[in-house]
Amino acid sequence: MTVAREIRIEGVVQGVGFRPTVFRLADKYGIKGWVINSSEGVGIWAEAAEETVDAFYREILAHPPKLAMIVKHSIEPRAVQGFDRFFIKHSEKSERRDVIISPDVSTCEDCYREIMDADDRRYHYPFTNCTNCGPRFTIIMDIPYDREKTTMRDFPMCPQCAHEFEDPMFRRFHAQPNCCPECGPHTTLCDSKGNVYPGLGHRFLKEGKILAVKGLGGFHLVCDATNEESVAALRRRKVREFKPFAVMCKDLAVAERYCRLSPQEADLLESPAHPIVIMERLRLNDLPPEVAPGIKTLGVMLPYTPLHHLLFEEGLEILVMTSANISDDPLVIDNDEALEKLQGIADYFLLHNRRIFNRCDDSVAAVVGGEVQIYRRARGYVPLPVDLPVQPPAVMLGCGGDLKSAFCMTKGKSAYLSQHLGDINHYGNYRQFLYTIPRFETMLDVRPQIAVCDLHPDYMATRWAKGLKGVRKVGVQHHQAHMAACLAENQVTGPALGVVCDGTGYGLDGAIWGFEFFAGAPAKLERTAHLSYMPLPGEITIKRPSRMSFTYLYELFGEGGLPYAAQYLPDLSPEERQLLARQLDNRFNTVLTSSCGRLFDAVSALLGICARVQYEGQAAIELEAVADRDAADPYAFEFRTDAKPYRLGVRGVFQGILADLQSAVPVSIISGRFHSTITEMIIMVLKKMREDTGLNLAAVSGGVFQNKLLFLSLRRRLREEGFEAICHQRAPTNDGGISLGQVYIASEVIRKDVSCHSIKSFKD
Repeated sequence: MTVAREIRIEGVVQGVGFRPTVFRLADKYGIKGWVINSSEGVGIWAEAAEETVDAFYREILAHPPKLAMIVKHSIEPRAVQGFDRFFIKHSEKSERRDVIISPDVSTCEDCYREIMDADDRRYHYPFTNCTNCGPRFTIIMDIPYDREKTTMRDFPMCPQCAHEFEDPMFRRFHAQPNCCPECGPHTTLCDSKGNVYPGLGHRFLKEGKILAVKGLGGFHLVCDATNEESVAALRRRKVREFKPFAVMCKDLAVAERYCRLSPQEADLLESPAHPIVIMERLRLNDLPPEVAPGIKTLGVMLPYTPLHHLLFEEGLEILVMTSANISDDPLVIDNDEALEKLQGIADYFLLHNRRIFNRCDDSVAAVVGGEVQIYRRARGYVPLPVDLPVQPPAVMLGCGGDLKSAFCMTKGKSAYLSQHLGDINHYGNYRQFLYTIPRFETMLDVRPQIAVCDLHPDYMATRWAKGLKGVRKVGVQHHQAHMAACLAENQVTGPALGVVCDGTGYGLDGAIWGFEFFAGAPAKLERTAHLSYMPLPGEITIKRPSRMSFTYLYELFGEGGLPYAAQYLPDLSPEERQLLARQLDNRFNTVLTSSCGRLFDAVSALLGICARVQYEGQAAIELEAVADRDAADPYAFEFRTDAKPYRLGVRGVFQGILADLQSAVPVSIISGRFHSTITEMIIMVLKKMREDTGLNLAAVSGGVFQNKLLFLSLRRRLREEGFEAICHQRAPTNDGGISLGQVYIASEVIRKDVSCHSIKSFKD
């Protein structure tokens, strides 16, 4: 007997070939009915024998398209309509908008073969794509995901492309960005004066020139990574003295010539997201030192669009591929803007005429101990959601922090983190923050009822949130948000222990926290221990680690620390040391801090590694780079448990470091011992907290844990001590993930209607 069933599929189900997959399965099972895209997802009407429909439904769920992500599905009985065939209906709008937009997807093998086949009509066409790959998030303006709602609406399909688009048995069926050289976007190679040149610029790259290349989510600045003069010129022109450049390798074989690749790193490089992967270099002299000064790692990605693949013609194998922005401004995405702002940096411009609607930088990730950790979540991952353990009581907006900013918007149990927005204390990035929020509201069809922000009164996102009208506004402590983000993505609802090692975060007592321990459930996290406070002499100290080193020496040893400062901190003149001592004595323009990041800065400067930083985390990164992994003997430290919260002291640490320096112990050994000391400090505190609370689950979060040596050492010791440890894998461990923790804490406090001293309500 024939039955009818209505099937609903929600999730990442548009722009990934779901309808043609359903069409082919319907043909296989002899199903009559239809499939449709709507604002809710994919709808299917199936008529056949009951066991046939059930088998059809099971196969859809078991074998969806490669890029699909099903988050909800249902099947309901309906009255038989008597359809005589199976067909694809036109997309429709409904009052609900539950579809999840797909991230941008790297070029698939089929499209790669076409662009390399001289007999194919898409030979060397830089915008080749199909249902299984190509632009998605960067071109979409509204849902449902149809061509007229993307920037590809500017390019009407030619008859041949239209035929591919309408054939359900073809892999380009309803591939919204489908195009070819006859009807699609095109590139233009020019100089700043508008002179046009043939080709894609291979000749110029080989001559040592710098190109500004318009890619998927913005422009890159590109040069031959093997050309020392080119790389040095790019550093000078971009005014980027030390921050490492990312490189793009022609293929995996080239990447293996420069880096030590594990199977997991190879898989990550070739995954649909194609992120930049931070890997250990095989040799330090095979590329110009200006590519990654002072460190032993290299950020590598593989070509993820046909245009990138085509850049590696004529013998080019490895290119510097760095974001095209000026002084921390947003990534350049517009042709005219590139010609204006990048003039004097780029010699030539490789432009194209497909508009970028959503700016999106390259994602950055690493494989640490066999597991993927995302450091910058953007292209290839956004806007995929992270599911919360419990549904919030209302639509929430987590505003994030000021550095590595990314906001988070909830819909049901799903939390949608925005792409990396940069440091929004810069005006251009702040503007990007402002216009990206309503775009997410449109995509998700939600309007936040609760805005959650950081407690720091000077954060731009906090100031903006406080000014909102008609929404409830709450503030959440920065480091508790770090821990809660880790709990959220690991689906933890109960109490846990947590350690957060970070650079800067506004504390509940007005101090700058950063080496913090917590215990409790998300709705009530109590600060149980921290690094002993040290005065921070002015914000300039964050850029001048030698000032922080002087502070530790003077505060720990008084006048006895001054000779060591004179000997080991040549960056500080006698006059500046005298002024600093007076400033610390008078506590003028100082704020107390327990920052782990500042402790790393102080040690890095004391060892003569980094006295001035040009990018965030530079002192700690270079300190890790020189560390001897086998130097595991920790220095002595203090752990005071006479009052709560407990306090960690580092007088013994600095005494040990100074003794080693006086004995001419290699800096590599001292760095290795320091890293081991931080690990043992954390372990000692967590063991005491476990003794106090009976809790054994430990969450690890904070930007300092991007330090692989520290993270792996800590994870090993946690395992040895019998802890169950959780860390970040889907959201960044740095400030790029705190918006997820903000919404989780606020949600749990409001949902459970409990009082919590770490959450603060703001009035209109």
